[in-house]
Amino acid sequence: MLDSKKIAATHDWLLEYAGAERVLEQLLCVLGSETTVYTTVFNGETLPFLKDHTVVESFVSKLPLGRSLSHYRKYLPIMPLAVEQWDMSEYDIVISSNYAVAKGIICHPDQLHISYVHSPIRYAWDMQHQYLDEANLDKGLMGWITKYLLHRIRLWDVRTANQVDYFVANSHFIKRRIAKVYRRKAEVIYPPVDIDGFKLTKEKDNFYCTVSRLVPYKKTSLIINAFNQMPDKKLYVIGGGPDLEDMRKLAGPNVEVLGFQMQDKMVDYMSRAKAFVYAAKEDFGIVPLEAQACGTPVIAFGKGGLSETVIPWSENGQSISPTGILYDNQTPEALINAVKLFENKADEFDPERIREHAEFFGPERFKSEMKTFVETSWNSFHSGL
Repeated sequence: MLDSKKIAATHDWLLEYAGAERVLEQLLCVLGSETTVYTTVFNGETLPFLKDHTVVESFVSKLPLGRSLSHYRKYLPIMPLAVEQWDMSEYDIVISSNYAVAKGIICHPDQLHISYVHSPIRYAWDMQHQYLDEANLDKGLMGWITKYLLHRIRLWDVRTANQVDYFVANSHFIKRRIAKVYRRKAEVIYPPVDIDGFKLTKEKDNFYCTVSRLVPYKKTSLIINAFNQMPDKKLYVIGGGPDLEDMRKLAGPNVEVLGFQMQDKMVDYMSRAKAFVYAAKEDFGIVPLEAQACGTPVIAFGKGGLSETVIPWSENGQSISPTGILYDNQTPEALINAVKLFENKADEFDPERIREHAEFFGPERFKSEMKTFVETSWNSFHSGL
């Protein structure tokens, strides 16, 4: 059915190969190479999977430093205007890959618009106060200007939800956010995880590791602070970002902040670690599942998407094949207690069972579910025209 339709996809911005871009890559496998991709700004060198697709950028890309990874977000207040300029009238189906502005396109009544939501705009909704505090924008003139702009974005975000025919959420956690913010129902289709890119390693070394972009909401400082208080336990921190030097200054003798590492090096650390440690409240959390694909147990904050992707060890024996330890509070003390619990129960974590659990989240499952959902939605939508 999809072969006979003219299809476009929209994505907020395309400057790096992160979780949302991996979802788009697999989504385009479902939609086909003829699918045109619309985005606010684009760097083709970092995203070779788009080489066979026509990519249309917005006027933001022509603005000073519009394609700069460190500056493009400063144009967020005008990005709603930018996506509204795209003429989508020639397409039968438009699928937006959205965590900011991509769903704000204007469609006519005969077009099917499906929005795959990684999250409603985090820093405009429930994470606003955390964002303002971390950016030192919680007071002063610039603070009030930012708060007003976020207020305007919230109004626009809710209004544009009315232009979406069907929502897809990347987790039940995001499904609840969609219901809270947009008052809309959503189907849950978990993102694809590149299971084959991660090797099962049964024999683990005596160290822990964490992998994430080094930005405040990832809470890497919490992990480092916890391990600073456990000097007998080795921790490797992998990832780049604006907080890199701060994390290196914070790290004690038993913590090594490696910065950005190439994929093969990162997989090597992840597969040999006795456990993968995580502290962020994630919408879904692809990296902890990549660790599980290596047969590595996960010690993570148990809120958000990770509560759906980690089978927690349970004292009452409810978890027959646990894949990790979940803790309830984002504090160093809670993480320390979780590490101690893990070391006491380490024999109960079977690398082969952990790998089997991760395999459920592979790309083929995602592509099959998305293809079925798009076709079913088209038939339902078209029957009502």
